[in-house]
Formats: sequence, structure tokens, C-alpha cells
Amino acid sequence: MTSERDVADDALGVPDAPVELAAVRAANPGVAVAVVAKRLGVAPATLRTWDRRYGLGPSERSAGSHRRYTRDDVLRLLVMQRLTIEGVAPADAARAALEADLEVERANRDKAVIEQEEARRRAEHSGGPGQPEPRVVHFAPRADAAPAQVGPSDVVEAALTFDEGRLAELLAIGASDDILTWWTNLVVPAFAKLSERTVLAKPGESFLPPLVAAGLRALRDRQAAHEHEFGTPHPSQMRRIVLVFIPQDEPHPLAAHTLASALTARGVMARVVVGRTDAHRVQEIVAMVRPVAVALVALNPSPDLGIVENLHANEPELPIFVGLADDATAANVPLAANVQRVRSFSGLFYEVQAFASRLS
Repeated sequence: MTSERDVADDALGVPDAPVELAAVRAANPGVAVAVVAKRLGVAPATLRTWDRRYGLGPSERSAGSHRRYTRDDVLRLLVMQRLTIEGVAPADAARAALEADLEVERANRDKAVIEQEEARRRAEHSGGPGQPEPRVVHFAPRADAAPAQVGPSDVVEAALTFDEGRLAELLAIGASDDILTWWTNLVVPAFAKLSERTVLAKPGESFLPPLVAAGLRALRDRQAAHEHEFGTPHPSQMRRIVLVFIPQDEPHPLAAHTLASALTARGVMARVVVGRTDAHRVQEIVAMVRPVAVALVALNPSPDLGIVENLHANEPELPIFVGLADDATAANVPLAANVQRVRSFSGLFYEVQAFASRLS
């Protein structure tokens, strides 16, 4: 496992064996911007911008050569990089990096590496992964792979670099992974961090679509694995189906597909209605399928609730579950015994799952 301190040491070629500090400094007078940029995975121009704009530049000076980065310089750059990935404004991240106590930073990073290694050993000793830390999910996308710790910042970094292969690896859902945990602890925080970012993208570059696509792919793969293990649903299950709708102004369909996938994993037949969803078409679908309930997932704080209003007006006995966090918008949800508004995604899942399970 490589820590950020390891990266700083690697950039300077610091040996593993203990040596005199003076000897290390003599042998490692600092490194050039290109070397540090390669180690950090950023463009040299980015480092020059950080130097010019925020004062996070190389401090080593020698006669007749360019300034070079010391180990402390690299560590400050790592702090800057970590904070910006986590959504901190660049100016604030740079200020924090310049004011950081590097000895504390080193101690914290070393402690984190030790704790991760101990957790890995405990997991191996117990025959399975240990309990994850908050907002960290243990994923094992392959049966022969060791549990890897994946956090929202990893997903954000892959999305910002348009690394679709890396996104697919990070978001892969193993057979024993809980889809609800995957959504609430990994995907949602990653979207939240990305929503705070503003970038100057080249034509054709947008970091949200690759993240959505990778999430949908992960859910498709999980569904395929589920059907491979348990078989395709029997036609009789269509009589107990839950339809999941997406508001017309929703930014992406990932939440709806996640809800359907989580319900399927718990034995509830669920399908997402995609495509045209005007009032007439929705009524046709409901009349044809006759679902036991419908659910609407809204990430948009002020979604179009036309689907809910039309469904309730035409099917007053149909149970409708609405996932909606905003209290002001919730005032537009029809007041009826069969229409239930739920504030959280997890709450929506458990309400629908409990209702559908009672009908089995």
C-alpha cells in the first residue's frame, strides 16, 4: 500500500534504509517540476499555476539551475491535491497546505497506513472483510480479488480525469455488497463532491456522464449476476411488480435504477420506466402492467410531480411512494392515504420493500 508520504519520498528517491539526513539532502537536492508532476498525476502547468497563484512552489535553490522541489514541498502539494479533490476551493486548499504542520501530516498519514494494514490483516484472519470505516465501502468485484477500500474521493478523481476504466473498477458491485450502502456511502458523496467543482473542460469533456454511465453499468452487471444465480423472474412475479418512475426534470436516472436494483436484491420485482412518460403514456403503462405500487425518486430538490398527481387522479387506490427531501416541494404531493412521501433514499427503499414483501 502506498501512502502520500511514500509518493513524496519516491519523488525524491529517498532510500528505505535509515541514513544520515545530511547525506540524504546531499544525494537528493530536490527534483524538477516534471518529475513531481508525473508522481502526482497532474500536468506540469498545473504545478506552475499553483506556484504562481498560491505560492506552492519549489523552495530548493542552487546556483546555475532551476528551483527544485523538496520533500516538504511535495507533501504540501499532496495536501493541496487531496483537499481540492474533496471539493475545497483551490485558494482555501492552498492556504491550508501552506499552514499545515508537516510533522502532523506525516504522523497522520503513517497512522492511516498502519490502521489500514491492521484492518487488512484482521480481515484476512477472520476470513472476510472487517467493518468499513464511515463513508468507506469494501468492494470485491472479483471472487479472487482482495477487499479494496474505495472512497468517494477515488471516484471523484477518476471522473475528473475521465478515466472510464478506473470508474468501472471503483463502482463495481460485488455479489456480497449491499447496493444501498454502495449508493449512500459511495455514489451520493461522489456526486456531492463533483457538484461543487467548476472546471474548464475541452469540447466533449463532462465529468458527470462517465460517472452515471459507470454506475448504470455496475447495476447492469449486478443484475446479470443476480439472474445468473437465481434465474430470470417467473412471469407470475409480474403480478407483484413495483414500477419506479423518474421525474421528467431529473438530472440523471441513476437513483431510480439503484432503487430498483436494491429492491430486486431483496426479492421484490421492480422495473424502471424509461423513455417517454407523459400523462397518457404513464396511464397506459399502469393499466397494462397493473403494478402493486409505484415509486418516484427525485434528486432534484424541486422536481416535476406531474406523474404523481396524474397517477393519483386516475388510480386513487394505487399505492404511491415519493422519495423527496425538500419539505417545501412536498406540499405539492397529494394528501391521501395511498400516497406516502419519504424524505430519504434509504427510507424510500425500506418503505417500498416492506410494503411489497407483505404481498408475497
